[in-house]
Amino acid sequence: MDSSQKINNAADISVIVIYFLVVLAVGLWAMYSTNRGTVGGFFLAGRSMVWWPIGASLFASNIGSGHFVGLAGTGAAGGIATGGYEWNALIFVVVLGWLFVPIYIKAGVVTMPEYLKKRFGGKRIQVYLSILSLLLYIFTKISADIFSGAVFIQLAMGLNLYLAIIILLAITALYTITGGLAAVIYTDTLQTFIMIVGSFILMGFAFAEVGGYEGFMDKYMNAIPSNVTSENMTIDAECYTPRKDSFHIFRDPIDGDLPWPGLIFGMSILALWYWCTDQVIVQRCLSGKNMSHVKAGCILCGYLKLLPMFLMVMPGMISRILYTDVVACVVPEICKQQCGTSVGCTNIAYPKMVVELMPNGLRGLMLAVMLASLMSSLTSIFNSASTLFTMDIYTMIRPRASEKELMLAGRAFMLVLIGISIAWVPVVQSAQSGQLFDYIQSITSYLGPPIAAVFLLAVYCKRVNEPGAFWGLIIGLLIGLSRMITEFAYGSGSCVNPSKCPFIICGIHYLYFAILLFGISLIIILAVSLMTKPIPDVHLYRLCWTLRNSKEERIDLDADEQKKYDEKDQESVTEENEEEPGCLKKAYNWFCGLDQQKGPKLSKEEEEAMKKKLTDTTEVPLWRNVVNINGIILLTVAVFCHAYFA
Repeated sequence: MDSSQKINNAADISVIVIYFLVVLAVGLWAMYSTNRGTVGGFFLAGRSMVWWPIGASLFASNIGSGHFVGLAGTGAAGGIATGGYEWNALIFVVVLGWLFVPIYIKAGVVTMPEYLKKRFGGKRIQVYLSILSLLLYIFTKISADIFSGAVFIQLAMGLNLYLAIIILLAITALYTITGGLAAVIYTDTLQTFIMIVGSFILMGFAFAEVGGYEGFMDKYMNAIPSNVTSENMTIDAECYTPRKDSFHIFRDPIDGDLPWPGLIFGMSILALWYWCTDQVIVQRCLSGKNMSHVKAGCILCGYLKLLPMFLMVMPGMISRILYTDVVACVVPEICKQQCGTSVGCTNIAYPKMVVELMPNGLRGLMLAVMLASLMSSLTSIFNSASTLFTMDIYTMIRPRASEKELMLAGRAFMLVLIGISIAWVPVVQSAQSGQLFDYIQSITSYLGPPIAAVFLLAVYCKRVNEPGAFWGLIIGLLIGLSRMITEFAYGSGSCVNPSKCPFIICGIHYLYFAILLFGISLIIILAVSLMTKPIPDVHLYRLCWTLRNSKEERIDLDADEQKKYDEKDQESVTEENEEEPGCLKKAYNWFCGLDQQKGPKLSKEEEEAMKKKLTDTTEVPLWRNVVNINGIILLTVAVFCHAYFA
């Protein structure tokens, strides 16, 4: 690529600088104006969020730069079916807001493992789920996002990949570590606006370039690279000709690249895991002011999820039309020259278009958009991962840690997480460099279904107990890992060099595998639960659907242990002596939100009232009807979109 296309002109650079200043300003404003001095304030934004930042933040934490790079790349390779992944979410944000969040709020929890601990008792499920969630964040979300953001910067500015990564992380870490969830949600809202405006502009340029939608459909089917012969092998025409079913979402159940039963059922299981039980997503809903705001936020996110098909998948396909020889290259030697990996270059479909099509100034805006999407999803994940670590793992190691110590532990953990994620980037780069999005979806198909099964049964089947849930999770994990490790050992291969993985293991499409794994996990959980003792209702009030409106007092399963800790806490509090901090210490405490205002001690009644507010799910009838009608409209839109493009 010639140097004139790199981002080195005044217009582009000034747009990027202005963008960063605005983001920092919003982050600092959020830090200044919200309460970050308590665990509830830092991790749940004090339960004060209204619907539009919740919806925007749900969308922004879901759409990372992995989406811009991965969705566009898979679109360039195989047509519009990938967009079906995004539209599946329209249904599951409704499931989240109406069927799952009310239970989480009534249970009064901050993290998902904490919910399972209250529901089943014992520690092993909580620890297992916290660790598994953290691993999933590292393997799928963080490393894929860092990698794709860096690919973009590398292409746009010609920087070294690792230098690009370090610059990115430094900025992101700064405001997540200091600002807490409120800063993340407000900056997400700004990022969402910038992402949508920027990608709409690019979509306009792209469609204008190919002569509108009709021209796009004709030209895509003829986007065949000019060089398809390799010295040492013959390349099958299937590898470089666009698929006949490129413009259909539902594809052949046996030899389709995304078979329709997999897309409807397998994808729904992954969506259930991701949208209804994942810490990053649920944490945003738990920060809502009341239930109507949460539901309205889910609906807003649903409407925004209609856009990726038009803003990412289709522009990726147009990129193949405009730069066929680069984006659709099949000869390994040529691909290696063009984009540095021999498996294929579809990952650069979107960045290539930004750098080539956009005029000066707008190119800077689009780079800011990519950074926005990267930073918004990374900040969300860092905040949620540190919440998981602090509330579920650290409190077990140090049950009597003070609030201040918990805040510091959470921030220190973010730094460790960043280190591990950077170390994993080379694996992402070589593992499935063909299609980043497929890499992310396949890993979730191997590890997500057992978690989805446990949550579904925990909420809707009160007969399920701890041994059932635990063995379902463990056996499900072993089955999923065996498939994942085999696939990585053999390599995912490409159309030109297929993988030698035995058919019995890798021949089953990963979405079908997700359905199988989900079914096996459900059966194990139910079978073991029915063979062991049920949990008495007195421990389950407001923790599962049938008992959600019960007014009885719930006795926690681990109430005795909790009592011991509380007594010890009382002793340790009385021993503390207070001394006035110095000026530097005060400034540091303010910056990190650790300056605890020693307010008057709350009476028992005030504490009860506070607790009640946190677990309240009542709605004003008018607004409840408004959000319910909107929910039905959203589901109708989802069905229509699937039918139209089927």
